[in-house]
Amino acid sequence: MCVLATWAVAGIARPSAPLSGASPHRTAGRPDTGRGNHVMSTVELTKENFDQVVSENEFVLIDFWASWCGPCRQFAPVYEGAAERHPDLVFAKVDTEAQQELAAAFEIQSIPTLMIVRENVAVFAQPGALPESVLEDVIGQARALDMDEVRQSIKKAEAGAGNGEGPKG
Repeated sequence: MCVLATWAVAGIARPSAPLSGASPHRTAGRPDTGRGNHVMSTVELTKENFDQVVSENEFVLIDFWASWCGPCRQFAPVYEGAAERHPDLVFAKVDTEAQQELAAAFEIQSIPTLMIVRENVAVFAQPGALPESVLEDVIGQARALDMDEVRQSIKKAEAGAGNGEGPKG
């Protein structure tokens, strides 16, 4: 099903700030590429459009959420604000109630969970409602990643796992 076959630990520092956020989310039917004067809104991901959205965009942030989840509702305006500040990135949402198969495929056990995918590689995934400053920091770290280095690191880890050895550091 998912194009996203590789998980990477790409050196993005895990936020240590307390988690917080407030208010419901809104979604658009299709991602705006950020061209022109359009403000990016979030796109709703489903199992039907997931592969296309992720494979056609170099940088996708995904918020796994549910309407009954208080922290998800708190994180929504923080996420929407970041979408408005970063119109060159795709901000997507997965309703874990409506898309249980997709949530299960990514082993989502706690919501909200934020995932960042760069060039079809998940470079960050963490549960919790991030404060605005922490979300901005994570986005900056993900932007700064050298994806060639990330792919090399993945290959080394896979090679080590394939011959019975762990990754060498």
